[in-house]
Amino acid sequence: MAQGKHKKKDAKETDPDIFEAAFARVQAAAQRIGIHDEVLQTLHYPKQTLAANLLLRHDDATLSSHKAWRCRYNDALGPTKGGIRFHPASNMREVMALALWMTCKCAVVDIPFGGAKGAVCVDRKSLSDTELQRLSHAYVQAFRGMLGPDRDIPAPDVNTDARVMAWMADEYGRCQGHPEPAVITGKPVALGGSEGRAGATGMGAYIVLQALAQRLDLAPEDTRVAILGFGNAGGALADLLHNAGYRIVGLADSGGAVTAAKGLNVSAVRDDQRKHGSVAEHAAKGTRKHAKPESLVGCECDLLVPAALEDQLHAGNAGDVQARVVLELANGPTTPAADAIFDKAGVQVVPDILANAGGVTVSYFEWLQNRSRDYWSAECVQSRLEEVMRSAARRVGDTALELDSTLREAAYAVALRRIEAAVIATSPLCPDEASVAAQPKALRRR
Repeated sequence: MAQGKHKKKDAKETDPDIFEAAFARVQAAAQRIGIHDEVLQTLHYPKQTLAANLLLRHDDATLSSHKAWRCRYNDALGPTKGGIRFHPASNMREVMALALWMTCKCAVVDIPFGGAKGAVCVDRKSLSDTELQRLSHAYVQAFRGMLGPDRDIPAPDVNTDARVMAWMADEYGRCQGHPEPAVITGKPVALGGSEGRAGATGMGAYIVLQALAQRLDLAPEDTRVAILGFGNAGGALADLLHNAGYRIVGLADSGGAVTAAKGLNVSAVRDDQRKHGSVAEHAAKGTRKHAKPESLVGCECDLLVPAALEDQLHAGNAGDVQARVVLELANGPTTPAADAIFDKAGVQVVPDILANAGGVTVSYFEWLQNRSRDYWSAECVQSRLEEVMRSAARRVGDTALELDSTLREAAYAVALRRIEAAVIATSPLCPDEASVAAQPKALRRR
């Protein structure tokens, strides 16, 4: 259990640039397992990053402009894959970091994709439906040269959803002159989307948690859970955990948080969130309201789930965490400074590149279905997702034992070994270097 208080002000100022922090983790794992230097060089910077200015005509005839980006980080393992987010705080460095994480995430779960990401700097809540549709079309028009079912396949992310993906897929088909459903995943089922995609991120995290339960020493009946981010992924995971007997003692969204020592009724909290706009409006007996969602970081719980944006857990609040385990449902929610605090305190972190890979896994399933025009049942998707996620969790757990490392370092080791094998296979390295790099870790650099 993490103890002690840390100064809140300027806490994030001490953390490095988000992209540099992301690459530093890759570099540290690469050095630990002896990844070939030239392989690390290929991962030091994105393969392709494009910035654009999207012009949006509003319903009142005014015009606004919005910065937008698409980053294809690495395609050694296959076409690049990654979501598109609409958020007013998005920037290019964030997009690059997210694309690097996606590269590692796809490698961890062993699906034949590289990593990518996209973003538009916009407040979605300020847009009407017609404005949102125009902006979605504008994104495709700006980046269509990068996109393609064999090149780069977007998906939903923060503040985008199946409807936005439908608009984007439709616009891409219009630009190409024919429908191409495999260019984008996360679409409505009626337009080629996959059964099970909507809750796949939360389901994937739940499967990973089950697979690692013994290592993490978490039994449902004895585990109190706080989820910081009650959106699609966090909400799906909350339902799964609640139904499995875990006690949900805290939930938060952008409007605030609510806690209850005896446990929350997840369905009732969701109903109040829909009615009033925030979980903080839930007023059942025995609950406490909190104006700031970050107040949930210090909640008395056993399992803390950061499920919103990056850098939720940082140098300024990691010491307040009382949980024994952190399950990263968001991308990059824990800074390196927070990792160091958790390591000293004995807090185990299930890393994002494993824990939230369920979404991209089912996106891969959707892509396969679109390419073959052979659609699977929900039961088939669930069965295949469980197989992939359990296998990935087992590999990461075994690698952590092999390296005597944290689960995060082990996950990066699994990913880097896969990427290394792909790079070496097409590398101009001399035969001796290639044969050494291809050897298992146990045989190298003794």
